[in-house]
Amino acid sequence: MAKRDFYEVLGISKSATKDEIKSAYRKLAKKYHPDLNKEPGAEEKFKEVQEAYDILYDDKKREMYDQFGMAAFEQGVSTGGAGNPFSGAGFAGQGFGDVDLGDIFSSFFGGGRRSQRSYGPQRGDDTLQRIRVPFMDAILGKKVLVPVSYDEKCSKCDGTGAKDSSSIKTCTRCGGKGYIKTQQRTIFGVMEQQSVCPDCGGSGKVITDKCPDCGGRGYKHIKRDIEVNIPAGINAGQQIRIREKGEAGRNGGPNGDLYLEIVITPHEFFRRDGNDIHIDVPISFVDAILGKKVDIPTVYGEAEVEIPAGVQPNQILRLKGRGIKDMRKGTPGDQYIHVIVKTPTKISREQKKLLEEYQSKEDKKDSFFEKFKKSFKR
Repeated sequence: MAKRDFYEVLGISKSATKDEIKSAYRKLAKKYHPDLNKEPGAEEKFKEVQEAYDILYDDKKREMYDQFGMAAFEQGVSTGGAGNPFSGAGFAGQGFGDVDLGDIFSSFFGGGRRSQRSYGPQRGDDTLQRIRVPFMDAILGKKVLVPVSYDEKCSKCDGTGAKDSSSIKTCTRCGGKGYIKTQQRTIFGVMEQQSVCPDCGGSGKVITDKCPDCGGRGYKHIKRDIEVNIPAGINAGQQIRIREKGEAGRNGGPNGDLYLEIVITPHEFFRRDGNDIHIDVPISFVDAILGKKVDIPTVYGEAEVEIPAGVQPNQILRLKGRGIKDMRKGTPGDQYIHVIVKTPTKISREQKKLLEEYQSKEDKKDSFFEKFKKSFKR
């Protein structure tokens, strides 16, 4: 079965920026994540969104996808085909031998678009971690300690990986550029190719004497508890950004960010719907008939509510302004009280006598049951 176009999967244009790709991915990943969406097919859609993001967010993979589509990533499938003039000439997978097809076409057709490679400092990737928050902590807000692990810049060498400044030398192979150019003879003639310098890994520098604290890596893997402020009113699936606690940068670049995705533990009685709160409140049939003032639990304490006389089972009463305060506007939602009328299974003799007396005085022709039966005789 043919795969859908990845741009269509993420709902973005082919000129979308990396920020637009990331934004679209986060929105769809949250919508279809198996932990949050139990509907049939959600997991498959999540996998499709993840695959689209993995390809389009990577500059090199995106370029290959734009040129060849999924054929560039399907093992054993030729990048040639019905409309390819080079079909059958030995082009397979992503290139011809060690030659990048993008570079071949670029040189052959007089320049064109070349892949944009960066050999300097690069920011690390963002990471995602889920944290479980009790229902009331999400409503009222709380500071919590979250265990995290990340790569922290070595304080001894300031991330250079060298014992001292004299141990950092300019790479002699690339001359400090971070990349090298090689020439290779192809069916089109001699082609020039640019690649990361294997000696310095693209940094342009080599370390002659490594930092004893980090072993030349420039960072240390840290595990620690970080205090995080859970803002009042945060909802499940929303994220808190922790700056520079993601994956380590490359060639001295800064860490990416850590995103904490909120998972909320359900409450025994309260249910949340946006900024509104719902709760089932049991009352006796007598209170339902006569009405009564009762103190109803809310997320902010108790509130006095008038149960109207003659309230019906499952009737919903609104308690205005007793819901969750909006994180941005500060305006509160409402609390909705679902009235559950309870009938006792055991009563005293005196109670039974009173009820029998009430029953004897009831107009049977006007009873609920008689009205029900009459509706069938129409």
